[in-house]
Amino acid sequence: MTIAWLPLIAVPFAAFLSAGLILRLRPLLRRYALARPNARSSHVEPTPQGGGIAVVTALITVSGLLAGAPEAGPRDAWTWLAGCTLVLAVLGAVDDLRPLPALPRLAVQILVVGLLVSHLDGRLVPESPLWLERGLATLAGLWFVNLTNFMDGLDWMTVAEFVPVSAALALLGLAGYLPLMPTLVAASLLGAMLGFAPFNRPVAGLFLGDVGSLPIGLASAWLLWHLALAGGFAAALLLPLVYLADASLTLIARAARRERIWEAHRGHFYQRATVNGLTVTGVVGRVFLVNLILAGLAAASVVWPSWPVSLGALAAGCGVVAILLRRFARP
Repeated sequence: MTIAWLPLIAVPFAAFLSAGLILRLRPLLRRYALARPNARSSHVEPTPQGGGIAVVTALITVSGLLAGAPEAGPRDAWTWLAGCTLVLAVLGAVDDLRPLPALPRLAVQILVVGLLVSHLDGRLVPESPLWLERGLATLAGLWFVNLTNFMDGLDWMTVAEFVPVSAALALLGLAGYLPLMPTLVAASLLGAMLGFAPFNRPVAGLFLGDVGSLPIGLASAWLLWHLALAGGFAAALLLPLVYLADASLTLIARAARRERIWEAHRGHFYQRATVNGLTVTGVVGRVFLVNLILAGLAAASVVWPSWPVSLGALAAGCGVVAILLRRFARP
C-alpha cells in the first residue's frame, strides 16, 4: 500500500482545522488578546493576536494522528518535537498577554531547544565531537526560533515565508528525499499556515503572535535539520535564506551601532521597504516570489547532489536574496 496519501491528506485536514479553530477563537482573542499599535508597529488599528494557537494545534494534532501509521516509524522524534513545540507556544502565549523580561524568556528557549537537539537522530559530521555538533545545533535552533519571531512583523510575511518552505519540504518528502515523519510534519505545517492565511491577509484581521512564531520557528528548524541529515545541507540553507539574511544582517548592523539588540525595532529590511514606498502586498509578494526561486534551487541541489550544483545553487540564492534586500533598502 502506498503511503503518499498520508502527507496529501495532512494539508487539507490541517487547513480546515486551523481555520475552524480561528473562527471559534476569534471572539475571545478580540476580547483578551488585542495588539495595540505603538511606535514600532506596522499596524495602525488594535488587532487581535493569537492565531498561532490554531496553527500550532492543527500542526500537532494532524501530524500526531498521521504519525501513528506504521510506515511513519518510531514516534519518539515526533513526541519530543510536539512537547518542545507546545512549551514554546505556552511561553509565547504568556509573552503575548504580558511581555516577559528578555533573560527569562531566553533561558526557557535555550532549555527547550537544547532538549530537542539532545534527542535528534543522526549526525551531520560524525567526525566532530558530539558536544560541539549539538552545541552548534542548539545555537542555530535558538537563532532560528528568534529570527522567525523577529520577522513576523508584517501582514502575510510568515505566510509568504513558510508556505513555500513547508511546501518544498513536503514535495521533497513525497519524492523520497526526506523521511516520512518530517514529511508529515511539513505537510501539516503547510496546511495549518494555509488555514491561517485568509485571516492574516493585508489589512490583517488577526496576527500570529509569539504563541505561533516561536513554535513555528522550532518546528521549521527541526525540519531543516532532517533535510540536512538526508543529504540536503545546501537546501536547508537555501529554503529559509530570506529570513536568515534579513534577520542576521539586521542584527549585525544593530550590534555595530551598539543598540540594544533584544529590544523591538523597525530596522529589518522588510520594514524599511514599507517606509521606502513599497506596499505591504508588494513586500510580501516579492518575498513569496524569491522563496519560490529558492525552493527551486534547493530542489536542484537535492536532486543533483554534487558540490558544483550545491555551490552554484547557493551562489544563485545569495544573489537573488541580495537583490531583494537591496530593493527593500532603497527608496
